[in-house]
Amino acid sequence: MARVVSIINLKGGVGKTTLTVALSEFIAIKYPKKRILVIDLDPQSNSSVALIGEDNWDKHVKKGWTLFTLFKDQLDDTSNFDLNASVVKKSSNLNGGLTNLHVLPSSLEFINIQDRLVNISQTALIRPIDVLNTALEGLLKQYELVLIDCPPSLGLVTRNGLVLSNYFLIPVIPDRLSTWGIPEILSEMNKFKQKTGAALKPLGIVVSLYRSGVRRHEATIRELQTNHRVKSWPKVFSSKIPLAAKIADSTDWEALGVNTLKQKYGWAGTNSFECISNIVEEFIADVF
Repeated sequence: MARVVSIINLKGGVGKTTLTVALSEFIAIKYPKKRILVIDLDPQSNSSVALIGEDNWDKHVKKGWTLFTLFKDQLDDTSNFDLNASVVKKSSNLNGGLTNLHVLPSSLEFINIQDRLVNISQTALIRPIDVLNTALEGLLKQYELVLIDCPPSLGLVTRNGLVLSNYFLIPVIPDRLSTWGIPEILSEMNKFKQKTGAALKPLGIVVSLYRSGVRRHEATIRELQTNHRVKSWPKVFSSKIPLAAKIADSTDWEALGVNTLKQKYGWAGTNSFECISNIVEEFIADVF
């Protein structure tokens, strides 16, 4: 069975998409026998565009081959969602595409129906939190790893991802605002497990957009590490994703001269490639 990991934070702009894309591409290339699925639940669709390109994503949106259609079907009592057509089976702009990395894309249209999802229970025979689980029950068996890019909230869309998940992973910028929501995430995860019986474990905290020598960053990391020891918070991954001017290139499908992981993630002036490689190895060791 697949190991399913939800990547979550209540705040946007913390490197969630960068981490999702990096984990999927590094693992797909370093472990070519592992089949990986990225499920993009974030209406912003950044992981989708980064991994399949804007043109392909736009085609999927126009044809209704996104997760928006799945949830809209449940609201409207229709059957338009085509799971097989929606899954992009060759993703990434590395090596001409990676055949073992697949993507189930999101859509900006998702924003328009998020608040209506609570009404699914009135029109369907399943709970609102089980829409994704019911639709993907057979599909997940085809993969060793599933990464779910969740929206920055704990609403019904995110909870659909959590029902599927074995683990959750929290990316943070090491400052006060970006770590403020961690206690709420942990509290809500415990409540969610108790209510649903989900086998959900905290995988850890990944520090992103880190600047060496910045006192606030260093102090926040020490605080996170202390909380892990004295409050049973999730561990902090030993490596950190550095802040770099070129960081946006890692999620830019059109970036020129990108053929290898080293070219894509070796941001100038940083040891980013080595840092992400270490995060991936720590991730693999904990999940498999």
